[in-house]
Amino acid sequence: MLLIFAGFALIALALLSSAGGRAAGGGVVLLGPLPIVFGSSVKMAKVALLLALVLASLAVLLALCWAP
Repeated sequence: MLLIFAGFALIALALLSSAGGRAAGGGVVLLGPLPIVFGSSVKMAKVALLLALVLASLAVLLALCWAP
């Protein structure tokens, strides 16, 4: 739940601080163990994949820490 609020806060901060320029985006869809990475540029696709790896690692770490 905290990560959801953090995501909304980051998006709101980015919207408020943007003064113009070129927008770029990307994302990752996980179908089981297979990631499908997309982005408006190769750089954004790499950033999306890196962020997905970090968040997946964090999820595994949190699951292991709170496991009984």
